[in-house]
Amino acid sequence: MSDPESSPLPSSTPPSASDSTPPPPSSTCRNCGGPTCRPSPPTPAPWSEVSPPPAYRPIRAPAINAPTNTAAIILSPVPQPLPVPIATPPYNFQTPSKRITSLDDIKRFNESPSGRHFLGFVASLSHSVCGRKLSDPLPIELSPVLTSLVSLLQTLSDWVDQIPPLPHQARYGNPAYRLWHERLSAEVPSLLKPVLSTAVLEAAEVELVPYLLDSFGNATRIDYGTGHETNFAAFLYCLACLNLIKEEDYPGVVTRVFITYLDLMRKLQNTYCLEPAGSHGVWGLDDYHFLPFIFGSAQLIDHKYMKPKSIHNPDILENFSHEYMYLACVSFVKKAKKGVFAEHSPMLDDISGVAQWSKVNSGLLKMYKAEVLEKVPIMQHFLFGSLIKWE
Repeated sequence: MSDPESSPLPSSTPPSASDSTPPPPSSTCRNCGGPTCRPSPPTPAPWSEVSPPPAYRPIRAPAINAPTNTAAIILSPVPQPLPVPIATPPYNFQTPSKRITSLDDIKRFNESPSGRHFLGFVASLSHSVCGRKLSDPLPIELSPVLTSLVSLLQTLSDWVDQIPPLPHQARYGNPAYRLWHERLSAEVPSLLKPVLSTAVLEAAEVELVPYLLDSFGNATRIDYGTGHETNFAAFLYCLACLNLIKEEDYPGVVTRVFITYLDLMRKLQNTYCLEPAGSHGVWGLDDYHFLPFIFGSAQLIDHKYMKPKSIHNPDILENFSHEYMYLACVSFVKKAKKGVFAEHSPMLDDISGVAQWSKVNSGLLKMYKAEVLEKVPIMQHFLFGSLIKWE
């Protein structure tokens, strides 16, 4: 006789009143599809911010200044070189003024002919130095205008030696910079005269001086950033509008004029401890500059040996920084910031994983438009006159 406990049979006894209401079925039998009384396994609680899934291991915590429009930058078109529209007489030179105060103004500028041609000018400068070292001979002899610009910048560099920093306890903002900038404001008209070669163009001084004065930082705040650098690019653009800088001069503009400007700014930053203006912190390329990364990446396009990942090789940085602006900028960052490179410069570290310099260059051009030319805090100081029109 079988054990009734091991082989239960259906009972013919009618159910009691207490058993008349079965518990609600919570699942179905996999054999017959009928309801079962076995409870379903409990639903796991969703992961909370306090207790993330164990498989997730964040590499870096998100930063306040981290770029939030990365996808938009990637999908945007690459800025292309454009010819600079040449201004023709009669000229209507005027003191340039600020016009940008909102995102609508930003959109208006970037969609205007002035905005498109200015970005096209930056792209043209970049394109002109593809595969070119700083020491390579120029395709044509340096023009008198470019020679005068180099001389002007060297004069400003000599002034730094003549105006030493004052005793100062703060980390940033040595007040001796104000003395240097005061001298610049007083003498810049005479410094520009060799550049403006004719009497007709001397009238352009009223429009060019404000761009040049804003190219070296702010004397009140004793700071410097990508907005001031953009003003120097705008100054060069205005000279191109006046046909004082021609397209065949572009390699000399980058490898002779701009590199002299960059050396001067590094000297000012180190001597007077200029505070970074509008820095993105660790999420920026550099606390001060953007354009040398664009021009420097163009120099390295199609280089036979050096790849973007080569920035992690200290021997390459030591031996080639004097020839390539990108390497010089990375070397400067590594000397200025201590610690793990991927932590203090994650953006540069991420870029080093790109396979080709051409991709780096095109990405930086798009990033310059998005992170400099489309930012109100930077472009609210940009100036508009008769050469860069507010349209």
